[in-house]
Amino acid sequence: MTQNSMTQTLRTPFGFASTADEVLSGVDLSGARALVTGATSGVGAETARALAAAGASVVLGVRDVAAGERAAARISEATGNKDVAAGRLDLADLASVRGFAAAWDGPLHMLVNNAGIMALPELTRTAEGREMQFAVNFLGHFALTTRLHGALARAGGARVVSLSSNAHTYCPLVFDDLDHRFRPYDPIGAYGESKTADVLLAVEVTRRWSGEGIFANAVNPGAIATNLQQHTGGLRTPPERRKTLAQGAATSVLCAASPLLAGVGGRYFEDCAEAPVLRERPPMFGGGVAPFALDPAGAGRLWEIATAMIS
Repeated sequence: MTQNSMTQTLRTPFGFASTADEVLSGVDLSGARALVTGATSGVGAETARALAAAGASVVLGVRDVAAGERAAARISEATGNKDVAAGRLDLADLASVRGFAAAWDGPLHMLVNNAGIMALPELTRTAEGREMQFAVNFLGHFALTTRLHGALARAGGARVVSLSSNAHTYCPLVFDDLDHRFRPYDPIGAYGESKTADVLLAVEVTRRWSGEGIFANAVNPGAIATNLQQHTGGLRTPPERRKTLAQGAATSVLCAASPLLAGVGGRYFEDCAEAPVLRERPPMFGGGVAPFALDPAGAGRLWEIATAMIS
């Protein structure tokens, strides 16, 4: 791997087809604790399994505890790691987030903000009146991350992974109307904005907390046919751009646990490499990161707005 100049991007020996197990081959996570949200199925479950296989103690943050316990049991059986558990966490409910974070005991070495919803056909709001995709994909994770700040700091070198999407490139945040009260609701647009917010979260976590050894990066896992695409038909993705679950989790575990990314933060990764900053809107299913998603001023502004929203 090389750490590159301002005009280059950070590369690793891995790529599009790499799997999570390949990325963590030879990595010993014994003694490390990980929290993966949305880990009952899909990329989250595969991410949790790969971290457990490498020896980490893993907690699945899930809405459905029974489903989470079944997922934890499958992971333990597959990996031989008995230190896998599930805890109730509803990211659309800030009281649930507060309760989950308050119950956390001890350090947290890896926080993978994986859970998400996509392209809800109708405008839906949380009990607090927030647009649901923004609330689940970003705001709930923001509340979780900030409330677990102390646990991350106690780890003595922690990583936060913020799952985004190439959909972010189509949708800069409309800061003055995050709840869609003054503009028409567009399912994909709202999803894209929430994923832009997820990148900005990684930027600002790194700026604020890197001095405590906490680094955050954003991840585009790629196109994987999971429950996330239930409203969009994910199989419309060109065959050459589709990934398996094992491939989809690879970039997440790279950012969460690989020694190759020690001390690296505030960046956007896809296909196990840092993505280039785009000069213009990409084609559908194209790669890269939009400059507005890495904007430090935007990241700081969003942090302040989100802090007020969860207060």
